[in-house]
Amino acid sequence: MANKHRFKTSMTLPLGIKETFDFFADASNLERITPPELCFHILTPQPVEIAEGTEIDYRLRLYGVPLNWRSRITNWSPPHRFVDEQIQGPYRLWVHIHRFHEQNGNTTIIDEVWYQLPLWPLGEVVYPLVSGQLQRIFRFRKQAIWDALCGEC
Repeated sequence: MANKHRFKTSMTLPLGIKETFDFFADASNLERITPPELCFHILTPQPVEIAEGTEIDYRLRLYGVPLNWRSRITNWSPPHRFVDEQIQGPYRLWVHIHRFHEQNGNTTIIDEVWYQLPLWPLGEVVYPLVSGQLQRIFRFRKQAIWDALCGEC
């Protein structure tokens, strides 16, 4: 049985939950918050109307290898939560849970990713590399979100 890995991170913005969630509800913002070295591009024609069941196609480079990725929104509960799951891509399993909590005019964004590497058990050899890359991607993402939403905060 393949190992299921978990990655979790959070950040707090000095903004209301609706404004914060609306940024994530616009699929085109995903390109803005993805590190440039991943050459991430949304293939699905814009604008994408996000709802439960929406599928979005992307192209990116992972470790220099061009890949197609398709995700499906499996839970859409504005402005508190949504879940996207990989239905085609490099991972055996990829479930990204996005949660939003507002308190005292600030919104905390919690990202939780559950994933399984391909080619188990051989794929586990690259777990340290993948884990490190996820940390770098989400560090970039936090800064890009802050810059996009709070550049003037």
